[in-house]
Amino acid sequence: MPSLPSIVLGEFRYGILGSKLHGRYEGWLQRSLTAFAVVSVDGTTAVHYAAIRFGLKSRGTPIPENDIWIAALALQYRLPVLSRDRHFSFIREIRHVTW
Repeated sequence: MPSLPSIVLGEFRYGILGSKLHGRYEGWLQRSLTAFAVVSVDGTTAVHYAAIRFGLKSRGTPIPENDIWIAALALQYRLPVLSRDRHFSFIREIRHVTW
């Protein structure tokens, strides 16, 4: 079953709240969630987060905080990150997939 980081779920919900098509997107999200296992942050995720953030800072390539948490979950669960955000390619420890 594909995985969805809880951070991404929060970003979806935030976007839906501000949308004029709130009802439509909320319905889409509810239907879509049945196809995903939601993975949440825990103590192990925090260890990966710290290492990734430190590495990015050391190389002078900071990225948005939420994306570091997403990458930490991907590393923890050995999952790729599917995103068009190019900054995920700065994180050497993960596999970034784009389209």
